[in-house]
Amino acid sequence: MHDEATVLEDVVAVRGAGAGAVVSVVDVPHGALPVGSTRQFPTGRGPAALRSRIPRFRPTDRPTIVLPGINGDPMERRQLEYFIAVVEHGGFTAAAIALHVAQPSLSHAIRSLEREFGGSLFHRLPHGVALTAAGEALVQPAQQVLRDLSTASSLVREVLGLSGGRLDIVAQTTLSVDPLAGMLGRFHRAYPKVSVRVVDPERGPDVALMVAAGQCELGLVDASVATTDLRGLDLPEQEMHVVLPPDHPHPGGSTITSRELAALNLIVTPPGTETRAALDDVCTALGVTPRIVVETAHRAMIVPLVLSGVGASLLPTSMAKDAELRGARMLSNRPRLLRHGRLVWRSGPLSPAAQAFVDLAASPDQE
Repeated sequence: MHDEATVLEDVVAVRGAGAGAVVSVVDVPHGALPVGSTRQFPTGRGPAALRSRIPRFRPTDRPTIVLPGINGDPMERRQLEYFIAVVEHGGFTAAAIALHVAQPSLSHAIRSLEREFGGSLFHRLPHGVALTAAGEALVQPAQQVLRDLSTASSLVREVLGLSGGRLDIVAQTTLSVDPLAGMLGRFHRAYPKVSVRVVDPERGPDVALMVAAGQCELGLVDASVATTDLRGLDLPEQEMHVVLPPDHPHPGGSTITSRELAALNLIVTPPGTETRAALDDVCTALGVTPRIVVETAHRAMIVPLVLSGVGASLLPTSMAKDAELRGARMLSNRPRLLRHGRLVWRSGPLSPAAQAFVDLAASPDQE
């Protein structure tokens, strides 16, 4: 059994020298104290009181989540949250406003983090900031640490019977419309207190990269995109339809052949997007070049352009039906153009909200 002097020397790292000093427990003999815990001593009870206080360690009056440091000083979750906020908002002022904290407090936390790492994380510019090489290297690990802490917190909340939390999903645009919108409807009815954030990077590889980096917990991507480093669940197949202007001379009926599709004046999305890939595959198989009249990344433009008579387009079922309701003609290609999405996530435990969403996606829709 270690005596108090040994505990003081081998277990405790003192981060200050006076009243209010924070003590970080970095190792514990016989499981006596929780690793990574901290103790904030009341005013007037500085390091001189440590020797008598250590064996009677109790949960802190003002808890601080402490992470392993580099130069002997632990860093706090708050510092990483502030760092990511500055990155996302492009400057200290905007980050402080978004976090509802005083800018001097945020600046002090970033300077402390830079001292811990031994170098600058940001170039301070006249208008905003730019990441240094060291800052660039910290972004992804910091995002993952914060994600892991959030997952741990959610798991504890679930054990305690609490509800709420947030779920971050990154999805390609067409998959956000269908099937993600319907899936989120089911999820919200089952878990109304969970807030959801949907991020749209459009390109499939970007979706997989964001999930792998821990920026979002779940991703929805076309099944053709490589996701070998991620776990996943294939979703049911869905059909893509051709939409024509209301007065298009294509013969009456509800179908169109692939060769007829390739001969149309087409409104398309940029290369690398899901609908563009489907169209390019059709044309490649026929040995022809698509007749593109408009290429746009703005999905909201497509149906108005079709209705204006500019050209035809290839859309997921739900978007095609909306176009039909507004006057466009909706046709099924022959052979049918089918696609299916894939829900992906990193290996390891998911937050309760993410696990509930995966379970819902794996269950048949009873509605």
